Amino acid sequence: MNSVPETVTDPDDPRLEPYTRMRERDLVGRAGRFIAEGEVTLRLLLGPRSRFRAESILLLPERWPGLAATIAACPAPPPVFLATRAVMSAVAGFPIHRGVLAVGLRGPELDAAALVPPAPAPALVLALAGLTNHDNVGAAFRNAAAFGADGVLLDAASCDPLYRKSIRVSAGAALIQPFARLAADQDWLRFSESLDLQALALSPGATETLEDRAAPARALLILGTEGPGLAAAFLARARPIRIPMATGFDSLNVATAAGIALHTIARGQGRLDRRR
Repeated sequence: MNSVPETVTDPDDPRLEPYTRMRERDLVGRAGRFIAEGEVTLRLLLGPRSRFRAESILLLPERWPGLAATIAACPAPPPVFLATRAVMSAVAGFPIHRGVLAVGLRGPELDAAALVPPAPAPALVLALAGLTNHDNVGAAFRNAAAFGADGVLLDAASCDPLYRKSIRVSAGAALIQPFARLAADQDWLRFSESLDLQALALSPGATETLEDRAAPARALLILGTEGPGLAAAFLARARPIRIPMATGFDSLNVATAAGIALHTIARGQGRLDRRR
């Protein structure tokens, strides 16, 4: 595919149809597509670590020179369209500030078990149960990538990590961090047992802390949504743990809690680069 850009002046140009009304449409999915925005995200989408590929790219003309080499380096460069800010904003349905948009193709879903390294190799998997806030999901993915998690699992109730805000908050980590969903009838604990993972359920009411025992060699770290957290019935079956905090306060943002717990376990497993 030729990476020479084409200028588009009409917001109704059919070539831009995947970008139209994205504020509303990406809430319910885009027929196997997703929207990525911003230069950092685009570079990750086009890079070798991404499990997705770009269908097309939409740029402000002044953004093209800085991205031309990256786009041309792709094995199969996608079509690139250039449009003024007014045209881009009209197409997207809201003011465009970064001047960089792309349509990505989701491809096939990954199998949840395939994300987990086979025993007895070390494993660290983050599990998100009922997270419906796109900021929290994006931040959790960013933490998972930063601390070397093997993958992220989501239950059926958690929101889409490829929603454009989730991708943006993740700093593009959602494009490179392997993830999969458990089916609605799958159980976290049975899943962990089948793959020889030790399930650790984060809960501020737990008596055991992260530091009470050595980090497990194979861990499934499970977090629930803000407020309610994980269900009491589930915690009664799991191994609940908590993060020690100052007296009189026991609440952390779920993504912050994920970052602290992931760092603790990853450090115990020897995953972190100590040279920095």
